[in-house]
Amino acid sequence: VGNYKRTVKRIDDGHRLCNDLMNCIHERARIEKVYAQQLTEWAKRWKQLVEKGPQYGTVERAWCAFMSEAEKVSELHLEVKGSLMNEDFEKIKNWQKEAFHKQMMGGFKETKEAEDGFRKAQKPWAKKLKEVEAAKKAYHAACKEEKLAISRETNSKADPALNPEQLKKLQDKVERSKQDVLKTKEKYEKSLKELDNATPQYMENMEQVFEQCQQFEEKRLRFFREVLLEVQKHLDLSNVASYKNIYRELEQNIKTADAVEDLRWFRANQGPGMSMNWPQFEEWSADLNRTLSRREKKKASDGVTLTGINQTGDQVSQPNKHSSSLSVKSNTVQSVQSSYNPFEDEEDTGSTVSEKEDNKIKNVSSYEKNQSYPTDWSDEESNNPFSSTDANGDTNPFDEDTPPAMEVRVRALYDYEGQEQDELSFKAGDELTKMENEDEQGWCKGRLDNGQVGLYPANYVEPIQ
Repeated sequence: VGNYKRTVKRIDDGHRLCNDLMNCIHERARIEKVYAQQLTEWAKRWKQLVEKGPQYGTVERAWCAFMSEAEKVSELHLEVKGSLMNEDFEKIKNWQKEAFHKQMMGGFKETKEAEDGFRKAQKPWAKKLKEVEAAKKAYHAACKEEKLAISRETNSKADPALNPEQLKKLQDKVERSKQDVLKTKEKYEKSLKELDNATPQYMENMEQVFEQCQQFEEKRLRFFREVLLEVQKHLDLSNVASYKNIYRELEQNIKTADAVEDLRWFRANQGPGMSMNWPQFEEWSADLNRTLSRREKKKASDGVTLTGINQTGDQVSQPNKHSSSLSVKSNTVQSVQSSYNPFEDEEDTGSTVSEKEDNKIKNVSSYEKNQSYPTDWSDEESNNPFSSTDANGDTNPFDEDTPPAMEVRVRALYDYEGQEQDELSFKAGDELTKMENEDEQGWCKGRLDNGQVGLYPANYVEPIQ
């Protein structure tokens, strides 16, 4: 009696298991979303690094194919997340709402119906069982009383002091106890027989209610199996045609990497195969295009600052003592000067990997593929603006004894296009490193994230908080 409560409890457990399954799917969907976001961020970051780095040609395209793969896989995992939440999660939620109906007084309607059904089916049999237990108790008590009466009678026969009247009473007691035993036994057997006769109907009624509970549980179990299979299909990307195509395409992109082709391209564009601009004889001309350096502007003592003389000519005149930079409309001279970085020796521009997450510097190499390189040749003539024999030592405008300053990250407020070789160019929002504080003329020395070092107006940037 009452053991049907385990079956009734299973209904409440089914409702809780629906919640557990929804939570399980929700957590997996969140993992899919986070993984997709991480793939996208990784692909975006490394795509920029590879494109700005020194790698070139077909190997660069093969490397970038991994980032394309990550972006496509990220989209697939976002689709998985959407399927889990929009289809599987909602399906369980709706089924639970339809299968379980809450009551105002608490609990579920299905639980109460099962409880009432079992109680109703068990009530008649439980009543008869109670009668059997009572008859059994009465019979056992009568048997105990009979045994006690027989024992007293036996002991009195051996006692000479006991008078015949007392002995008669003991004998009558034994006789009555035997009759009680017979009566209680008969009643006990009768109640057992009635219980046995009621048992088949009791079992039928109980099984009927139990089968209803079984059918309800069967629907839940089959539904869970169906949902789990759908979740499996949504998670199994190996059966998705587009997923297979991603890695088939990735393999093809990697196999198209050709070292011979890349070496041929480099030879044609960066090596002996590139177009040459050999020096040619140029006639002298009084006209020239002259640009004063930042150092000369800084040291001007006559109160007059020349910002530039824009004239045409074919030959360079002898520079004055304070000039450290000449710009002549000559392809030969410009090809040399445009590739020279006067600050190259001041900074370590090695190609080691440098990643500074705190400042959000995202460089793999300290130089980019389009970076200008210094020309390692010397010219003892005084018309070489970068000659080390300059009287004032103007080769490096930063050789003055200035106290070193802490490097500070700054952000550009406006666009600035460098007017001279020793000036930096940047866009509003770009970040760079300030290496030296503002000078008297309002200029700072800084370094771009690609390793280029130069001057920029101090009021064009602001410190990064």
